[in-house]
Amino acid sequence: MIKGFKEFITRGNVIDLAVAVVIGAAFSAIIGKIVDGFITPLIGVLFQLGDLNKWVWVVPTLSGGKATFMLGAIIGAIINFLAVALIVYFVFVYPMNRFKERQAAKAGVPESDDEPVLTEQQLLTQIRDLLEKQNS
Repeated sequence: MIKGFKEFITRGNVIDLAVAVVIGAAFSAIIGKIVDGFITPLIGVLFQLGDLNKWVWVVPTLSGGKATFMLGAIIGAIINFLAVALIVYFVFVYPMNRFKERQAAKAGVPESDDEPVLTEQQLLTQIRDLLEKQNS
């Protein structure tokens, strides 16, 4: 059990995922402050709210109280998510994809979109069929 855990944790993709989570959290904090400090007030000014977080919808409840729906906070969270996704894509994903394309072109690896990637089972079936044909 310990050996399996050691293999799992030392795999490259697990370490990459951990690094991505840490960097994502850091970028999320930075982008969150930019959205809260600049974009949200800007949208609030455009809609004459002063601040997007002040955009609420108050609905009377059946018991005579009030339920407050914080529409501005929800919209702010959506804007925050889209801003983080946009920044991560253009700062990390797009440049890395371009880098990989350039490295593949330098190495002479052809881009093959025509051939589907075979699963292990499909590949083994093809090998079995070729061996049967060869033996007969």
